Amino acid sequence: MSWFTFPADNLLCRCLGISITCLHVWLTILLVFIITPAVLGVSFGIRRLYLRTLLKIFEWATSRMEKEAKEKNQQLYKPCSNGIIAKEQASSLQQEIQELRGSPSGLPSVPEFELADIFYFCRTGVESILDDEVTKRFSAQELEGWNLLTRSNYNFRHISVRLTVLWGLGVLIRYGVLLPLRVTLAVVGICLLLVLTTLVGFLPNKEFYLSEKVHLMCYRICVKSLTAIITYHNRENKPKTGGICVSNHTTPIDVIILANDGCYSMVGQVHGGLMGMIQRAMVKSSHHIWFERSEVKDRHLVAKRLSDHVADKTKQPILIFPEGTCINNTSVMMFKKGSFEIACTVYPVAIKYDPRFGDAFWNSSKFGLVSYLLRMMSSWAVVCSVWYLPLFFFANRVKAAIAAQGGLVDLIWDGGLKRAKVKDAFKEEQQKLYSEVLVGGQETGD
Repeated sequence: MSWFTFPADNLLCRCLGISITCLHVWLTILLVFIITPAVLGVSFGIRRLYLRTLLKIFEWATSRMEKEAKEKNQQLYKPCSNGIIAKEQASSLQQEIQELRGSPSGLPSVPEFELADIFYFCRTGVESILDDEVTKRFSAQELEGWNLLTRSNYNFRHISVRLTVLWGLGVLIRYGVLLPLRVTLAVVGICLLLVLTTLVGFLPNKEFYLSEKVHLMCYRICVKSLTAIITYHNRENKPKTGGICVSNHTTPIDVIILANDGCYSMVGQVHGGLMGMIQRAMVKSSHHIWFERSEVKDRHLVAKRLSDHVADKTKQPILIFPEGTCINNTSVMMFKKGSFEIACTVYPVAIKYDPRFGDAFWNSSKFGLVSYLLRMMSSWAVVCSVWYLPLFFFANRVKAAIAAQGGLVDLIWDGGLKRAKVKDAFKEEQQKLYSEVLVGGQETGD
């Protein structure tokens, strides 16, 4: 008896065979060119070649934009500010009050309030609103040029047909090729982390040396899922066991950026869902420190657990971000002093991302973690520099050193202003300064 085969069945079998072959080729490329080099800690230089190619394309696009804009007599770059207020060099409150009162010789001996004094505070308030150095640190960093993405203050892709076609080709590559590849790598890295750390946790004495190798391998796979190109400087200053590593904070991927060069003990709050599953698997094979929600506000409990950890010189250094929130890669805000009250060595680290290839800043009030990671995986790449700095012992000195090395603005403001109102202490400080000006004038006359 002979079997009769319909043409539709042949077509279905052929499509199924082609799909299996493509999947086999896809997995082979991942294993040979990405996963195996990550396990061995080697690089073929493909990412750096890709980066150099992108830079040449950006240069060509910039020159093309400038040429087209010049021919059409268009304004190419829109200013980021309206230029209403030109702020002069800051002077003391007393000098400002003297100028407003029109008495350059000094304040009167008898303390008195003048209506003109109000204009100083009005002007200062308006300047702060128009040029707010705090709020703008919690939004995406503006680019003057164009990196074939959409994060700019001008629609550069509409300048010419060639730029529009180039932009469309970039969208196809980022979402059709890079995004599926990166998502696959991220899933592989997370699954390996869950499985291998759990298995290591069942071994006698937990074999922490083997755990370090497992963590390092999985972190490197996750870094490759972002096409991250990282340059580490001054490795002789790398954090050592029994200490605390403090760094500026731009994005959640700061963790894997630093852990790609050496393992750390993480500190954080217990989460649910996938993040909680990862935390439970990691702590089985390594000395990470997770706090319940009710424990986070207990400073004595937190300090004791951190002190017990750093007292054991066999444990990995602790990684902490003292800002307490993500800042947009342009500045460093106030460091919480709790990390510096523990009797141990503090190792400062500065991280600076290159904004031309993608916006690394995580605006948690606008994007969830999964949405943010998908945005990062659909950008061109993650390019950053990491500097290991010499030892410092005070929070403000560490913050200033990180800002100076990373080319960031050193701000005195608390990152908690991202979600909270200005503390009354700041208002009272201005009131105190103004009262001292009046009382000081009386004392000078006496």
